Amino acid sequence: MLSVIGSLLIGLVVGFIARALKPGDDKLGWIMTALLGVAGSFVASYAGQALGWYGPGEAAGFIASVVGAIVLLVVYGLVKGKG
Repeated sequence: MLSVIGSLLIGLVVGFIARALKPGDDKLGWIMTALLGVAGSFVASYAGQALGWYGPGEAAGFIASVVGAIVLLVVYGLVKGKG
């Protein structure tokens, strides 16, 4: 249980940093920001494993997680803009 809470707290920090670095107004609440950061970490981990940067089961680093979250914000903006 503690690792889930820790992951969400780190995800919240990653999500806030990603939202601060990406220009534009992303109207996301605290929970969605935390989920954005966690999802960005997963995206960075899987992309890094596919490119051979990380070994199997190895997690992405903090900066890669922020980059993954920014990618998700850009995708979210594209999908939201079309809707």
